[in-house]
Amino acid sequence: MNLPIGIFDSGVGGLTVAKEIVSQMPNESTVYFGDTARVPYGSKSRDTIIKYSGQIVKFLQTKNVKAIVIACNTASAFALDILKTEIDIPIMGVIHAGAITAAKTTKVGRIGVVGTSGTISSGIYEKTIHQINNELEVIQKACPLLVPLVEEGLINDRVTDEIISRYVSELKSRHIDSLVLGCTHYPLLYKTFGRIMGEEVSLVNPAYETAKELKSLLERENLCAADDGKVFHDFYVSDMAERFSDLASSIMPGIVKKAGIVNIEEF
Repeated sequence: MNLPIGIFDSGVGGLTVAKEIVSQMPNESTVYFGDTARVPYGSKSRDTIIKYSGQIVKFLQTKNVKAIVIACNTASAFALDILKTEIDIPIMGVIHAGAITAAKTTKVGRIGVVGTSGTISSGIYEKTIHQINNELEVIQKACPLLVPLVEEGLINDRVTDEIISRYVSELKSRHIDSLVLGCTHYPLLYKTFGRIMGEEVSLVNPAYETAKELKSLLERENLCAADDGKVFHDFYVSDMAERFSDLASSIMPGIVKKAGIVNIEEF
């Protein structure tokens, strides 16, 4: 029960999920891997994402994790179902929880989804939302420039504001009232999205919802950590550890000390 939870993403975006897990489950330890050498994932092919995700899962298993969270929408869309058949510990993505919340939140029946090109082209959010309620309208928009901007630390920047405004202009014209931030990097731009979309649009943060879903899963599987266990949080990347640590420490102050480098191609 006191083994850590494995979390992975293409870079720093998955820290939005890690932050929620640490906040909602303070007794749980975590091992995080950010694939900073191969970010972004959104422009990669399905086969490549499946390969990358399999390598990372093998690495996390060397850390004796008790469960794995794919804290990346693109990897969740392309690799989750395959990975479920290959490992014998619980593994979950970030799409299902966000889709459920969006379906519950909308009042006018029009939901917007922003994400990477890979996530949007997969159609996974539209499919998942329609499984919940096939009468809902889902309007999707790929935003390929946002992950590189976040990875560069340009979170509060006029260039980022302008690009978001251009991306969401169509969604605003379609009068959605619920917007899924369908990439774990995007909650780092939550305030900007909120300001641009306006108060009438509810933002759905899958990172928050995924942590809630994970907590329920651990409770069902009797995997919750004991209250008196030693808690630790380890971070690993495939490149640029110092830059990752600098940005990560601003997202999770006091939690991220330093990141170790892993040659992920060995797995």
